[in-house]
Amino acid sequence: MTDKTVSVVLVHGGFVDGSGWQGVHDILARDGYEVIVTQHPTVTLADDVAYTRRAIASAKHPVVLVGHSYGGVVITEAGNDPKVSVLVYIAAFAPDAGESVQALIANPPPGAPVPPILPPQDGFLFLDRTKFAASFAADVDPVLAQFMADSQVPWGVEALAGEVTAPAWRSKPTHYLVAADDHMIPPPAQRQMAQRAGAQIVETAGSHSVYVSHPAEVAQLVAQAASAVAQPATRQPEPAA
Repeated sequence: MTDKTVSVVLVHGGFVDGSGWQGVHDILARDGYEVIVTQHPTVTLADDVAYTRRAIASAKHPVVLVGHSYGGVVITEAGNDPKVSVLVYIAAFAPDAGESVQALIANPPPGAPVPPILPPQDGFLFLDRTKFAASFAADVDPVLAQFMADSQVPWGVEALAGEVTAPAWRSKPTHYLVAADDHMIPPPAQRQMAQRAGAQIVETAGSHSVYVSHPAEVAQLVAQAASAVAQPATRQPEPAA
């Protein structure tokens, strides 16, 4: 392990908490990065951005800000913090100004999988436990997928409606990992958002929980993004006259 001069902040999405990042965290921490995992409540976007900004403020080094799913909305807003050098989206929403999750999922393309979201209860959403694994975590160990279903974090309707004001991907280098077997955010929608954000795109086979099932691939992308921060490009000297 060698000490890195880059910090990584990992931001989880809806229905889950930060513990899903353990595999990615352990790889990056072993490789010498300072790794911070947020535990934001997913009740409102404003609160989740505030939690993430506090995590960014606590980082010792320039930050690679990583978001999964709804966490992509959070990093799109929180990523404007001057300590953030790079954004990394993992099967995530990457909204433009004025967009929310609610707007992005309003008109799914014909034939796209429909996530098994139950009707709101007291302003919160859950996924049908019996369909959670197939839609959210199809390539995760079945025992862990069942635990994820049974330990769901209520996702606030207000968080889904939270609109981005200034998308950080317009001013920050951006990377995007497309999960090719995602049944929550259709891969074509992921590719479209990634292209719009001008992201460097990689694609891997994986469910919506690709960060759980393929931590090595996710960590590799984060490390690639971090390398650009640790070793910024230097301007080539002008040729002698």
